[in-house]
Amino acid sequence: MDIIDRIKIELREEQIPFFKEEEFTYFLEKNGNDFDKTVYEMLLIKAEDSTIQVSGWNSQDTSAYFRRLAARFRPFSSGQLG
Repeated sequence: MDIIDRIKIELREEQIPFFKEEEFTYFLEKNGNDFDKTVYEMLLIKAEDSTIQVSGWNSQDTSAYFRRLAARFRPFSSGQLG
């Protein structure tokens, strides 16, 4: 299994598709091929308010769910403030 397939699993892309295929490569390269940073950023993007309202029908907002998933990948700073 390659890194992009692993990213898709963590993003729950099969259940809730969001990104275009080329965006996985873009964000991976943008984050220096760092798996955790890439997943974190993409989950935050996916966490944007996702409520859909069409002809009186509302979908459930999933933003809190994706923010909780992103918290698992949040980078922690171990540096000291100067």
